[in-house]
Amino acid sequence: MIATVGSDAWIKAGLAEIAKGGVDRIRVEVLAKSLGVTKGGFYRRFKDRRALLDALLDTWTSGRIAAIKRQTELGNKTPRGRLKALINLYSARFNSEAMAIELAIRQWARSDAIAAKAAANVDAERLDSVAQLYRKLGLARPAAEAQAVLFYAFIFGQSLLFLEQTPRKRASLAADCANTLTEIAGT
Repeated sequence: MIATVGSDAWIKAGLAEIAKGGVDRIRVEVLAKSLGVTKGGFYRRFKDRRALLDALLDTWTSGRIAAIKRQTELGNKTPRGRLKALINLYSARFNSEAMAIELAIRQWARSDAIAAKAAANVDAERLDSVAQLYRKLGLARPAAEAQAVLFYAFIFGQSLLFLEQTPRKRASLAADCANTLTEIAGT
């Protein structure tokens, strides 16, 4: 009896392949082999490779947007506290697979309009959510939006810049940057 796997398993395997080397690694044969099933199982779930790619983008986009909403909810924190918590989240727990997926999707977005739209939607949600926190700190909309860009430039930049630092030095640099990014004049 041949094992069958659902669409989610194909998508998960596809995201793992993207993390390993970009969208060009998404091959039905490769995914089927990694899942231990035949190619026929793929075609029972997806019309073609593009349908899988679209499903990957949908899954990544909805997952990232849901995470952004969770991460920027205030809960019992002040806006400044939530911003610092976000910096700590992204700098303390480096997720190499998630970063590899992020970078691969951005590379893919350079040549694919659908991937570009997905990345733009995630970026818009990220920037809007963080800008709202800055607005709650008293910044006017243009300043809050600019600060949100700087915030995310740091979030992604630090994941590429601080790799050779010791965990202690990395935490210290992140904390200093968090203080700078959350010290707003007049608040």
